[in-house]
Amino acid sequence: MPDDFLGDRKKALEESFFARENARLVEKLRAEQRQKSARETLAALSGIADPALLDLLLAQGIDAETWLAVSLVPLVEVAWADGQVEAAERRAVLAAAAANGVLPGTPSHALLEGWLATRAAEGLLQAWGEYTVALCARLPAAERESLKRQVVGRARAVAEAAGGILGLGRKVSAREEEVLRELEKAFAAP
Repeated sequence: MPDDFLGDRKKALEESFFARENARLVEKLRAEQRQKSARETLAALSGIADPALLDLLLAQGIDAETWLAVSLVPLVEVAWADGQVEAAERRAVLAAAAANGVLPGTPSHALLEGWLATRAAEGLLQAWGEYTVALCARLPAAERESLKRQVVGRARAVAEAAGGILGLGRKVSAREEEVLRELEKAFAAP
């Protein structure tokens, strides 16, 4: 009987181990499938084909539901240029968001609110820049220039929102001008 008991116990432990291991492997496969599906959906929505760029965007919290917020990355970066987002800059970003369909209660708006509350992780502006460069490579010169005017114009409006004192003095800081120049580089002819 003791041998039967030990044999049964051994078998139960082995089955338990393999059940846990199988569950871990199944979860790993499911996570990989979710990542692949998210990448494919974002690729279809954004037109981005580069898997590394798609993974970077996904790592930044950008997926199909939050893709609209990507168009606002330049505005957020300009708002953070001086190390903090001032109330007027925040209002300007949120107004631009609303004008672009990023409304309260949506995942894109929640992501945007997060970026305004806490500076986005390093690499977000780079990911936006890489996407914009790839997009501009497919656009005719006139459309590329129009997109540049729109994006940089909205970003400049954010920079000017909190500039100066009572409308006097420099409206855009040197750091904000630097960020605006960086944004313009993404629209350079390929």
